[in-house]
Order: sequence, then C-alpha cells, then structure tokens
Amino acid sequence: MDKYNNNLFDAQTQESPAGLASSLARLAMPGHFDELRGRARTAHEHAARAAAAQPDLTKDWAAFFDLLGRDGFSDLNRRTAQLQRQLRDNGVTYNVYADAANPQRPWSLDLFPLIVTPASWRQIEAGVLQRVRVLDSVMADVYGPQRLLAKGLLPPALVQGHPGYLRSMHGCKPRADTHLHITAYDLAHGADGNWWVVSQRTQAPSGLGYLLENRLAISRLFPQAFESLNVQRLAATYSALIDGIKKMSPAGADAHIALLTPGPYNETYFEHAYLARYLGITLVEGSDLTVRDQRLYLKTLKGLEPVHGLLKRLDDQYLDPLELRPDSRLGVPGLLQVIRAGNVLIANAPGSAFLESPALLGFLPALARHLLDEELLLPALPTWWCGERAAMEAVLPDLSGCVIKPTYGDHPGAASFEAKLGGTLSRRELDEWAGRIVRQGDEHTVQTYMPLSQMPTWTASPNHPARIAPRSVMLRVFAVSDGPRSWRVLPGGLARMVSEHHSIASMQRGGSSADVWVRTEGEVDRTTLLPTNLSPTAVVHRKRMVTSRAAENLFWLGRYAERTENTLRLARVTLNVLNGEDQSSASLLSWLHDMAVSFALVLPAVPSPLQARRVFERSLIAGLGSTDRVQSVGYNLRSTRHAASAVRERLSQEHWNVIVRAEEDFLARCADSARDGDFSAVEALRLLESTSTATAAMTGAQTDRMTRDDGWRLLSIGRHVERLGFLSSALARGVEAGATATNGGFEAMLSLFDSSITFHSQYQQSREMAALLDLLVLDRDNPRSLGWVAHTLRGRVAKLAGTAPAELTPLAQDVVAPDSWSLEEICAPDADDKYPVLLERLEQCTQCAYDVSDAIGSIYFTHSRDVKKSVGA
Repeated sequence: MDKYNNNLFDAQTQESPAGLASSLARLAMPGHFDELRGRARTAHEHAARAAAAQPDLTKDWAAFFDLLGRDGFSDLNRRTAQLQRQLRDNGVTYNVYADAANPQRPWSLDLFPLIVTPASWRQIEAGVLQRVRVLDSVMADVYGPQRLLAKGLLPPALVQGHPGYLRSMHGCKPRADTHLHITAYDLAHGADGNWWVVSQRTQAPSGLGYLLENRLAISRLFPQAFESLNVQRLAATYSALIDGIKKMSPAGADAHIALLTPGPYNETYFEHAYLARYLGITLVEGSDLTVRDQRLYLKTLKGLEPVHGLLKRLDDQYLDPLELRPDSRLGVPGLLQVIRAGNVLIANAPGSAFLESPALLGFLPALARHLLDEELLLPALPTWWCGERAAMEAVLPDLSGCVIKPTYGDHPGAASFEAKLGGTLSRRELDEWAGRIVRQGDEHTVQTYMPLSQMPTWTASPNHPARIAPRSVMLRVFAVSDGPRSWRVLPGGLARMVSEHHSIASMQRGGSSADVWVRTEGEVDRTTLLPTNLSPTAVVHRKRMVTSRAAENLFWLGRYAERTENTLRLARVTLNVLNGEDQSSASLLSWLHDMAVSFALVLPAVPSPLQARRVFERSLIAGLGSTDRVQSVGYNLRSTRHAASAVRERLSQEHWNVIVRAEEDFLARCADSARDGDFSAVEALRLLESTSTATAAMTGAQTDRMTRDDGWRLLSIGRHVERLGFLSSALARGVEAGATATNGGFEAMLSLFDSSITFHSQYQQSREMAALLDLLVLDRDNPRSLGWVAHTLRGRVAKLAGTAPAELTPLAQDVVAPDSWSLEEICAPDADDKYPVLLERLEQCTQCAYDVSDAIGSIYFTHSRDVKKSVGA
C-alpha cells in the first residue's frame, strides 16, 4: 500500500467517514454549484474557505459516506477496480466515430452517484412533465392546423425551414394522438440552486440503456447506502413505457414491439441490444423489416411476422428511402405510408427533429402560456435565435459570455459546427463569429453560458494522495409515455461529466458518466419487469423469432468460428513439421504449402518450404496476426467478432467475452512479439496453443449454452459446412500429394483432424490407409470424421426446414453421406497407387459444402430460391 493511502487510512480511524470526506474533497470552482456541499461560492469565498477548514457536506452526502461500510475509504480503490472490471466483463461500450483506430471504447462510469434530493426532484419532475405536454401539443399543431405559425408564435423558418420537418407527415395523426413517447432533457444545476434546461432531445434520445447499466453497477458497490437513502427504483417506468406502447398500438396488449437500430456500428449500439433484452422486445435493423399492403412485417425464417410498434433509435431522415433520404440503407421502404395508414405505432412519431433546435427554447414560455395557460415551471437558459434581428442585435455585444450553437444541428443542407464557448475565444475570433452571425443569422442560436454544477469523483493513484475531486456534470432526465397523452418521468437519469480537456459534456469527447440516485420521501416502488398474467398470444410472441439478418449473421458466426479453429490447427501442424523430424519430406512439405496457400495463411507469391523453408516459416508467422493481408488466425478472429457483434443480443455475456478476449489477446501478443523482434516458431506455437484453449471455450458456449432454435441450428450448420469443406479438401490434397504415405504426413493428417488420440487408442502404431479412412471418413462416433459431420449437417438442415422427424427435405436428402460409403471401394488404389474413388468422393464432399452454403443463403437469407431445388453432388 502506498504512503499516501496509508496516511489516509490512518486518518480514517480518527474521524467519521463524512468528516474525512469533507477534508479530502476539494471545493467546487467559483461560480459552480457544489453538489457535495449544497451551494456555490464566489471567488473570494472560495479562497477564504480553501485556506480554512473545509465546510460540512450536505445531509445526503454525509449519510452516503457514513454508510460506506466497515472498510470505508480504504475500500474505494478496490471498488473502483471492481467497477472497471465489471463494465469490461459486461462488454459495456460506446463507439467513438472520431477514433478510427479503436472506435469501440469501454463505457466510462464514475464510482460515486449524483444524489438528487426530493425537493430538487419535485421541481424537475413537475417541469419536465409540463414541457413534454407543451412539445407534444406543438408537434400536433405543426403537423395539423398550424395555428401557432399563423399567429406568429413560432417562426416558419424554425419549423418548415428546418431540415428535420417532414412535409410528408403533415395531416397524419399518430395513434392515440400521441407524438412523443420518449423525450430527454439536459439540465444544469445553477449557482442559484435551481435546475435549468440546456437542451432537449426528441428524435431518438440515448441514455435509457446506459443508465440501467450504471444503476446495476453502482447499487451493487454501495448496497447499504442505496437501500438506506431510499433511492427510487427504475423498473416501474420501463414497464409503464412498454405497456403504454402496447395499449396504444393496433394490436393492443398482445402487440409485437420491436426496437429499430441502425446496427452494430452506431455509437450507442450496446444500449440498443441491452434495452431490447431488458424490455423483452425484438432488436431489428431496417433490412429485417418489409412493408406489405400498408402493414409492417418482420422477415423471419418461418415467414413474415406482423410488427405493431416500433421503438426507433435512428434519426428520422433515414427511416424511409422512398420518401426521405434515398441513399439510406438503414430504414424501411414504405414505412411512412404504414404510419399514415395507422397500422403501426412509432415511438417517437417521425418529424420531431425541429423540436431539438436550441432556438425553440426561447419560444417555449409563450407557447406554454398559449397552449396550457401556464408559466413554465422549469426554466431554460436564456436563448436568442439570431434569425430575429432584434434578438441578434441584443446578444451580439455579449457573445463572450454565451455559447454559440447551430440552429439546425448537423442536418444535411444546414450550417453545422461544434458549439463554441464565447469565453474561450479571442477578440478576433469573437469578431469573426459575429460576422458569420450577421450574414447568416437564422443558422445561429446564442445561449447564455452557465457554469455546470460540480459533483464529487474519486481519484487515487500510487504516486498521488487519494482525493475527492469536483467535476462538472450535466443531468439528462427522461419523460416516457404510459398511455394516450400521458407521461411520467423516470426517477433517475444519466449524469454526464465533462472531460478534463473539454468544456462540454459529451461522451464523444471523452466524458464520463455517473449513476443518478433520486431520493424519495415516500415508499420505494419495487416493481420488476417480470411478466405476469400473459395471454396465450403474448406467450407466442415472447418466443424469440429469428430474423433473416440475425440468421445470416449466426450462420457466418459459425463459419468464422470454425475457420478460426481450422487455421489455428493448420498453422500449428505446419510449424511443428517445419521444426520437427520431417523437414525433408517433399510430399509432406508440398501438401502443407498447398494448404497454406489455398486457405490464405500465406500469400501465393511466398516460396514453398521446399525452396526456402525459413522464408515460408517467417511469412506464415508474420501473417498470423494480420487482419487484412492474409486470412490467417487474426483475420478469422476479427471476422468472428464482427459477426458476433451483429447478434450480440442473442449471446450470453460469457460467450461474448470469450470472443472479444480471444481476438484482443491474440492480436496484442502478435503485435508485441513482432515489435520485440522475438516472434519465433516456439513463441508462435505457444500463442497458438493458448488461443486454441479460447476457441474451445467458444465452441463450448455455442454447443452447450445456446437455445436450440433455428438461429442456433444455422450457427451449427455454418460450422459443419465449414468443417466438411475444410477436412474433405485437406484429406484429398494430402492423399493426392502422397503425404499420407509417409509417417510424418500420416501423423500430420491425424493432428489436422484432431483425431490422434482416438486413432492410437484404437489402432496403436498402425499406418494402414484403411484404418485412417475408417476413422476420418466413415466413423459415425468421431465428431471430426466426414461421416459424422455430414450426418449432423443433414439432421440440422432437415430440422431447420420444419419437417417431421421421420422425413427429410430435398435439401437434406442431397447432403452427401460418407458414412454409407464402402471402405473397400475408397481404399482401393489404382495401378499408380492413387485412390481415384476416394478422391472423387472427397470432391463431392467439398462441392456439397459449397452448394449447401449457397442454398441456405438463397432460401433463408435472400429468399430467392425454391427450397426444393437440389444441391447434392
């Protein structure tokens, strides 16, 4: 233990945890509300307090630190490490577009929660509920009678001039007359103790999944404090959201609800998968859906399934390439017509993007008075839309104390720029911005700058004393619908902390997050999402459906996982031969070179080991960790991870972790060895052996830890198609090259089939061709034999087609049957000691693997082929 923390823990025995926290915690910066101490200080007060004893903590924070438990502060470093490990093990990530080298980053979560008092929450809850009513009424008018525009309460430039305004939705009434089902509000805690609205999100607000993960992680680390502080639970709000969407959808309580995601490369894809799993709804991409007769359907292996409700997590402009962006591949052609026909509920209704404009904040007070006859309970920061000349002239002299924001966000065709903090700009830069605003006033909105409140964060390192450091924080809260024109506020939220090098709270800019604990003075709602009183129809809908896209990704997950094992084993066999006793066997080396080139472990231009053994060996080792030049182990591990990421919601956390760590560890060790110049054959073999252990765990997870539905069958079919093609090709090439006629080649073939132990236990030291073919081709008890692989493949294909147990579909019937071959026939050599019958049959196996793969794709993925068409040899 380091000297600094020794002193800290000694001090802990002399005063209360709350007192120690007060002495450890630095004061918030002048002008920032101090969440820990419940007030803001001027620069003069800050200097005076910093020199004196630190002031007391608020009652809530004092209680939190007093409830840390027996080990108190001495345990915080361990809890921090446990938190980071838990997030890593749970695969919680946030994709960063700006980082091309490593776009997928672990989610950043601080140890301490943001504690919101009951009084503060009452202000937030009442204000947010009022604001969502105003916004929904504004949207209803804008896409209806447009009285607000006619009366001048809303400038047309902010509505019809906004790129996010959808003219095709004018006159369309959403189901249950509710446009907004999920809205988010970014709030700042001002120096005056009040909460202020900074911005609002209505298209596809993110955070509902991440805040769940935050809550799960932090409540486990501080269970006593979480329970004693009466923190309100979250599940009841999520349950109300789903129940409300179902009630308002065309099918009522038995509705099929799906979550529409842009896909695994979206910045918040983890959240999409997490939310879908938590809410028990189907995660879909645009390509999974289709429109028929003005109704929305999900494409599954068993046909089209109706979809009645859609939680969308992509921006409106990508929803329908027929009526919106024609280059969008994320949406569903014809979706807007389904919405206009009233046959699907979309949360939120398309066309809400104009509500996100910061310029709208300045008009909401008057809109609230007009629409609700109420004053806004939760104020927004003073905001000026520079499209109004009077507003522009009023704010230009004060740019240095404001934030300059784009009126229309990052929509195509509009001026887009990052928000600029006036206080960080030079006089010359301020003048340049003023000129831009004068020339294009409507494109710019100016908002008063308010220093964000600062919450405590735990910082400790071996060479610095442990401290509680203040960091600026913004709170995002959510209002969700629980019925027609009825909403509730989620009692919690997502706290986003500003990074050290930026002044704006953004996860894209390296910010961090914190759990939000809303204290309640009443009863804690302990509702769970466990289903009760399910109708028979709802039970059917709860059975997981396999979409065509998920099916294809599972199929390729199986293929790439099997390819990884095949290339691992081929690389190990090859390196062992190159450094063993059979280095001079021409037939053996010729066979291994043929295999390495054919399966892309080395480039075709690499000389054979017969010509330059060390050059071939170095090329093979150098390509192991490549993810682009050759298709060796690293390439296949990367492809396995990519396929798995597209169906992450179907994989257990352990399964996903095995895949991720196998790839990361292998590529990191390859890079380290190459950088150190010590990537020898011995080191490569050691690495391949440890990676084989990881792939064995991967296989175990796929074999023993997944539900035997059609998705799993396709994964298994992918593995067996790959195994049949690889092993039949390997045996044919080895026999043709004469490698199996040598002792070294015989053993190498057994190793490649992973059948050495079985063979020697049955046949001892025999080198008979008949014994080899009996085990590797005909044996129905050997999972690596061609007979077993083909038999299993046939069964999987038959069950996938949904036939009776005693029947086989034409596709299954045409899978080759090596277990029915005659051993005498395939063992019979011709006059030149070749095996023409065997080679012909092996070619049938290889071709069958390709044909089955093509048939599976055309029947189940692209739906472009008649299932009865033969694929056999």
